[in-house]
Amino acid sequence: MAQTLRLCVVAVLALALISLSQAQGPSEEDLVENIMGDEMDVEDDLDLGIAGDEEEVEEAAKEAEPAAPVIPKVIYKAPEPMGEHFFAESFDRGTLDSWVLSKAKKEDIDEDIAKYDGQWSVEDMKDSKLPGDKGLVLKSRAKHHAISAQLLRPFIFDSKPLVLQYEVNFQTGIDCGGAYIKLLTQTPDLDLDQFVDKTPYTIMFGPDKCGEDYKLHLIFRHKNPKTGEYEEKHAKKPDADLRTYYTDKKTHLYTLVLNPDNSFEVLVDQTVVNSGNLLTDTTPAVNPAAEIEDPDDSKPEDWDEMPKIQDPAAIKPEDWDEDAPAQIPDEAAVKPDGWLDDEPDYISDPEAVKPEDWDEDMDGEWEAPQVPNPACEAAPGCGAWQRPNVDNPSYKGKWKPAMIDNPNYQGVWKPRKVANPDFFEDLHPFRMSPFSAVGLELWSMSSDIFFDNFFITNERHTADRWATDGWGLKKAAEGAAEPGLATQMLTAAEERPWLWVVYVLTVALPLVLIVVFCCTGKKKTPDAAEYKKTDEPQPDVKEEEEEEEAAVAVAVAAAAEEEGEAAAAAVAPKEQQESAPAADKKSDAEDSPAEKGEEEEEEEEAQDENDASAETLEDDVLRRSPRNRRVRKE
Repeated sequence: MAQTLRLCVVAVLALALISLSQAQGPSEEDLVENIMGDEMDVEDDLDLGIAGDEEEVEEAAKEAEPAAPVIPKVIYKAPEPMGEHFFAESFDRGTLDSWVLSKAKKEDIDEDIAKYDGQWSVEDMKDSKLPGDKGLVLKSRAKHHAISAQLLRPFIFDSKPLVLQYEVNFQTGIDCGGAYIKLLTQTPDLDLDQFVDKTPYTIMFGPDKCGEDYKLHLIFRHKNPKTGEYEEKHAKKPDADLRTYYTDKKTHLYTLVLNPDNSFEVLVDQTVVNSGNLLTDTTPAVNPAAEIEDPDDSKPEDWDEMPKIQDPAAIKPEDWDEDAPAQIPDEAAVKPDGWLDDEPDYISDPEAVKPEDWDEDMDGEWEAPQVPNPACEAAPGCGAWQRPNVDNPSYKGKWKPAMIDNPNYQGVWKPRKVANPDFFEDLHPFRMSPFSAVGLELWSMSSDIFFDNFFITNERHTADRWATDGWGLKKAAEGAAEPGLATQMLTAAEERPWLWVVYVLTVALPLVLIVVFCCTGKKKTPDAAEYKKTDEPQPDVKEEEEEEEAAVAVAVAAAAEEEGEAAAAAVAPKEQQESAPAADKKSDAEDSPAEKGEEEEEEEEAQDENDASAETLEDDVLRRSPRNRRVRKE
């Protein structure tokens, strides 16, 4: 039992240590090295913050040595585009030299807000974990912003996919506004100085939020091959919950992949949140219906849409009484004994007193307030007794003819179908209009929206490499600076105290189960022969006991057999002597009672001798057993 308890204690301590190590979370160095490997440097700079001569600095350094380990800092290294790409911008030059600010005005709105006068800036994030990692920041609230840049060369949709990705961080949260990007269609009259909301674009992609509506747009403009007009097609909404990406104030990577087979994928932080096909998962559909309802068709005046009608042959029965009431007084009811017919349910309050300032000329005659009659409390009721109402068995209500199927029913009328004059079939909506620039045309009620690491390519692996060098480095730095899991749990519990109950159950329940299953098992009662005079460990003698028991059984059986043969040999001569004279007599079958008694006594004596011999032999075997010899030695 003591050993079992010790094992239980060790198991509980091990579980506690494992839980503690998991609560502390992975070390910052592991997060950084696992994600970036050899492409980043980690330095531990201990800033003592002490002014003075060298001796004071050394003393302060000695005092600071036992302090907690310093959070490692990730050295930023600007990503370098590699492989086939059409646009790459990390803003690490610190300027907007390759970008064009719009000088245009929006149409059809007030002059005060028509200008695209929102401010842009290239700077570090407010709480940057990577000094030197700059990005494009939308600085103004409640203003129109427009900025754009040319691609290295136009992107043409042919046999290779389109991969677009960029990073967004809502540093102060987002109330109402967007952070989407537009791929501006290549046209002869494209002027980035006049970039406005109506500038033609091929694809609009990215996050947008207003109120509690969290969107991740994927809109493309499809050209009607018959009319040449463009129509916006909206991809289906993501099934994933997008709320966290707008509220956690972290940098997120948004990626769009369009494939030549018309399939698409939308990823956030390299995780697919939406996917589908341009032909089947857009609204409105790319291809119109082959047939449409005839706009000139109209429903005939005699068209009957009633599936049921009243039976014209039905007649109201003569005994149908439409005036019979639904309920009638119960004639079988009897007034309860003790009913007080002369007592009202309510009486004037005898303790009420007219207020001193009561003016009967102004307020009228004063009356005491009504209170329940105390005399009715013990009685079954007061006032005039009335029979209770019950359902009227003769009540049938107003008579109506039965409903029957309408023999003239023609169904719900619909206009006839005719060929759609605008029908076309485009089986390759991926082949969109080429685009030659990227632009951000936004209105936002929130400021300090951070953009970074725009990248456009036709190779998936090239985009993944760019994401690793850019967003992957941010993720590593943010992870290194985050508090451990235990700190996060404590912070969450301070905001939501009910989490303490979850924590207690999560930790206590496994410990209780371990104690129950390990420490409260059924206690084994040892045999009396297993008790020893010493506490030292004893060898297992189970096999020896089984051998001793088998030997005793064999010896007892052999002794019993020998005694039986001896007894049989002793009895046989007597039987022969007695049977010889009996053969000469006719009455040899009948023995006298005295002779029978003597025979029974002899058999009992022989049986007693056999039992005594067996017991003696068993005792002798037990005395010769090895175990008894050990006990005697001890």
